[in-house]
Amino acid sequence: MKKILIIVPDGGMLFEAAGIADILTQANLLRPEGPCYRIIIATTQPHQVIHGQSGLNLLADYRLPELDPREPLDTIIITGRGLNAQESTAVVDWLHLAAPHARRIASVCGGALLLAQAGVLDGRRATTHWRLLETLQNSWPQVKVESGPLYIQDGPIWTSGGVSTGFDLTLALVEEDYGFSLARDVAQDMVMYLRRPGGQLQFSRYHLPQPGASGPIAELQGWILQNLTADLCVEKLAEKAAMSPRNFTRVFTRDTGASPARYVTEARLAAARHLLEQTKEPLERIAEQSGFGTSINLRRVFEKQLHLTPGEYRQRFHSRKMA
Repeated sequence: MKKILIIVPDGGMLFEAAGIADILTQANLLRPEGPCYRIIIATTQPHQVIHGQSGLNLLADYRLPELDPREPLDTIIITGRGLNAQESTAVVDWLHLAAPHARRIASVCGGALLLAQAGVLDGRRATTHWRLLETLQNSWPQVKVESGPLYIQDGPIWTSGGVSTGFDLTLALVEEDYGFSLARDVAQDMVMYLRRPGGQLQFSRYHLPQPGASGPIAELQGWILQNLTADLCVEKLAEKAAMSPRNFTRVFTRDTGASPARYVTEARLAAARHLLEQTKEPLERIAEQSGFGTSINLRRVFEKQLHLTPGEYRQRFHSRKMA
């Protein structure tokens, strides 16, 4: 029987840990040969009560210091990074000692930052919640951070994106351990997707470098957002900013963190996503209004950036009043 340790931080979303435990328990119930996982919940707190941000509590099996890090474990799963540095440090210190004795280590959401801090992600591909991707990359440049997938496996190390992506990861762990049929049966029994439709992608909210307080670049950013259907090539934007194209590209990238071309694409993509969510406008009209020109261009950018067609995006994220 595989021993799975789930380390749960205080103050987080408890359904992450509870959902992972339920998926593994369901695998125990459905496996014809009998139970396959022993699930252990641990907390870093000086007591066994884990407080969730919702006000609900979870009773852990152990406090983390009570567990011998040298005892062999099949899998260690960290479901977050905790509310303070002291709690994070406690997990990292324990993980330093435990990692050599575990067959597999996984993280959900901000737990990837603790894996990185412990050196577990050095030289490996990894992901985390889209809000934390930049923090992970900037703080640990030796980690190969990827922004798209719901979860990533790199050898014995697994990382997943935000919140519910831990469920996708856990089903993948079951499939790796005991095969497709058991993972499929668990997913169907719990009315979950074994593979989410539209690709394995976590969707961030529209994330644009926002205009600064003042200055010509900030003013130009605001103008771009109001004129998405205009010719926004680098030469035209540089002319409007009264700079040479080369100097403009350098200054714009320095001030915004994105090249002019990338900023324009992201601004148009954000506008198109909003229109798909909030209106019933046909795709050709949305392409025109958001500056992509044609539905072919719109589709190409959506498939490249979001791994979905515009129609699939609308189906997944449209407002109820648009149904």
